[in-house]
Amino acid sequence: MEKKCEAPIGVFDSGVGGLTVAREIMRNIPNERIVYFGDTARVPYGSKSKNTVLRYSRQIIRFLRTQEVKAIVVACNTASAYALEEIRKELDIPIIGVVRPGARVAAEATRNGRIGVIGTEATVSSGIYSQFIREQNPKLQVLGKACPLFVPLVEEGWLKDPVTVEVASRYLRELMEQGIDTLIMGCTHYPLLRSTLRDIVGEDVTLVNPAYETARELGELLKREHLENPCSGDCEAERYQFFVSDLAEKFRQFANSILPFDVNRTRQINIEEY
Repeated sequence: MEKKCEAPIGVFDSGVGGLTVAREIMRNIPNERIVYFGDTARVPYGSKSKNTVLRYSRQIIRFLRTQEVKAIVVACNTASAYALEEIRKELDIPIIGVVRPGARVAAEATRNGRIGVIGTEATVSSGIYSQFIREQNPKLQVLGKACPLFVPLVEEGWLKDPVTVEVASRYLRELMEQGIDTLIMGCTHYPLLRSTLRDIVGEDVTLVNPAYETARELGELLKREHLENPCSGDCEAERYQFFVSDLAEKFRQFANSILPFDVNRTRQINIEEY
């Protein structure tokens, strides 16, 4: 029987985007084990209703509990916006999302009080970033812009393609005209477009990557709850495990292109059974 602190962290997303969060956890808390689930059969979540996202999230959490995870990271902005607060009431283990850590850092980073948020339709229309940012400072102005084409462009691997640059320029023009000095990449796919976004917004705009901030917050949470894994690389169990609801090989290839090591195996499960 493994000790609770040696149990893995559950990380889930609607698809491959949450790998940016997993990558930051691997870099910042290297002792921790991870069980990752990508809902590749039902991606994207950004165009789905709140009830649907909540139902999907509950199924995934039921699956992650079978893996005996000690904490869960909702590595999806849409699920963080729509499902996190409901799910938290139903769980007896810690759970965090990606919205609050990014909102907190953006509120601290802005100099002129104008913060841009780019994300899926669902994340932007939920207003959740505005809500969390204004909890930090009610005077801050939050300007949201849905960028629905970014996810398929990232999943196609067109990170620096002229088409992506043109789409990004169009999406960001409005925010830049409104004088933002801080931009939250409010979808886990978007950090993969970081250099393209940086070229468009320029050096004077602070880019906030909620994936990095979430990994830092997770590290603090594990410390506070005495759940840190004392084991380093010599643990017996498989350190990182990957599960998907569809297209396991395509997921594995994408994971290999962005993670610091090769993923040898991705397992497909029927998430509707949970």
